[in-house]
Amino acid sequence: MARTATAQRVPPDDWRDHIVIDPKVLAGKPVIKGSRVSVAVIVGGLADGASVQEICRSYEIEERDVRAALAYAADSVEGERIVTLSRR
Repeated sequence: MARTATAQRVPPDDWRDHIVIDPKVLAGKPVIKGSRVSVAVIVGGLADGASVQEICRSYEIEERDVRAALAYAADSVEGERIVTLSRR
């Protein structure tokens, strides 16, 4: 996939500089540091078709925060066991 000159890649471990989990904020859901914007909201918005720029404007976060949320989500599912469900 080609990157634009303005894309800000977040190295694999750098999401830890952007994502925090605090039981006092959104019941411990992972959020962008210094905000109440959850990783789930960001990933869900992108899945629904919003652009990175739309997410940034809507939640007053930076592109690096969005990239960090995606990196966190990728790391979160990396080691999960996949279970195939049959259709009924």
